Amino acid sequence: MIAIRFFARPVVLVTLLFLSGVNFVSASINLPSFFSDNMVLQQQTDAAIWGWANANSSVQLTSSWNKKKYTIKADASGKWKVKISTPVAGGPYEITISDGQAITLHNILIGEVWFCSGQSNMEMPMKGFRDQPIKGSNEAIFNSTNDWIRIYNVPRAVERLLKDTTKTSWWKSASPENISNFSATAYYFGKLLQQQLKVPIALINDSYGGSPAEAFMSIDALKAFPEIKIHSATDTSRLNNRSATGLYNGMIHPIVGYTIKGCLWYQGEANQDRPDQYEKLFPAMVAQWRSEWGQGDFPFYFAQIAPYNYYQLPVTARTDKMNSAYLRDAQRKAVNKIPNSGIVVLMDNGEEFGIHPPDKETVGKRFAYLAFGNTYGIKGFAYQSPAYDSLLINGNVATIRFKNAPNGLTTYAKPLTQFEIAGADKRFYPATAFIRNGTVQLSSPLVGTPVAVRYAFKDFIVGELFSTEGFPVSSFRTDDW
Repeated sequence: MIAIRFFARPVVLVTLLFLSGVNFVSASINLPSFFSDNMVLQQQTDAAIWGWANANSSVQLTSSWNKKKYTIKADASGKWKVKISTPVAGGPYEITISDGQAITLHNILIGEVWFCSGQSNMEMPMKGFRDQPIKGSNEAIFNSTNDWIRIYNVPRAVERLLKDTTKTSWWKSASPENISNFSATAYYFGKLLQQQLKVPIALINDSYGGSPAEAFMSIDALKAFPEIKIHSATDTSRLNNRSATGLYNGMIHPIVGYTIKGCLWYQGEANQDRPDQYEKLFPAMVAQWRSEWGQGDFPFYFAQIAPYNYYQLPVTARTDKMNSAYLRDAQRKAVNKIPNSGIVVLMDNGEEFGIHPPDKETVGKRFAYLAFGNTYGIKGFAYQSPAYDSLLINGNVATIRFKNAPNGLTTYAKPLTQFEIAGADKRFYPATAFIRNGTVQLSSPLVGTPVAVRYAFKDFIVGELFSTEGFPVSSFRTDDW
């Protein structure tokens, strides 16, 4: 890193400071911009803080909540990293960092930190996209002022090489002006967490619309997927947000290691034409992130893509598996492949001709319910959708059993019309289906010996099967055809 004292002209310094994303806070102590005034650190952990100083210099950090001093030596490049013990939630506090010249970070809160990432449905701000609204957003924005909700937007960046810092951004408190430009899904999640837990909540939004999963992954993680093209360091072709590793290099890698409670992920639309690959790619991405974060299997909750008419999008070639139900099925299966994970099912939240459903409050709330139930151990309420468990064949009747439905299933007094059934010939026919004691029993006069069942397995469809608590059942198939 280049220390401030090397620059003679302030205008040059300001320009480089803005472009680098480094918080130049003294003559030799430099910090990424996410370590700054107003930040939130994860409570009751050893929270990581890092930055740069003069090569091989001694850096001392002091936390105001316990007056404890930490001393670390910068390496030959000037980089240093230290982990500090955080108390129970509260604040505000201060952190002083010194290498002989002291600087102080002010108004620091201790609470729950959640990392929120994905493509446009995570990125979509509370004010909505142009001509694409967020339902009920104006009132929610108006009532958003809350200093115990802090937000940080990671600026968009596509990079060919690994970056140590993000572009410059700032921690902000929730207010109408700030929340209007922040992820709606993440905000609704954080708002409910803050109301129930009554502690500071930090939301880091690190998303970029229209981006496939491989854009968020490292070169090493993608070695298992040789079919995915990775641009070399010497490649002169222009990168974009769909380029493999581009977002990882510029937006994920710089912030990896910021101590978090867990992660929310809303992505998949940009991979919907490659569901078989995604079935392995997505768990590989999660495994890579967890390995690099060094926090074990932290909670990882993800939203299933909502039904949408993807066939209206222009493509060079179409296949049967461009039906988005196949991608939803890959996401459904991921829960069993990714430890400590959970899925937000959105079968009741799609729009046939709108890839950005306006009801983000439902998405944020379902994320929060998963966190309350799985991460924070709150009991007495439902927090996840019923999930396909097993298929039993008895004569010409197929019986589907479900997990996560202790009080059974409902269609809210509507007939079941979205089940299909097939025999050995692999031809699916509409099935007559009924709910029986928490199971679904189905048959068709055209299928004497059932072999496979599918539910709501369409590109766009509005789900009809729910738990009695109102959580929709994911589309699913029992076959692998």
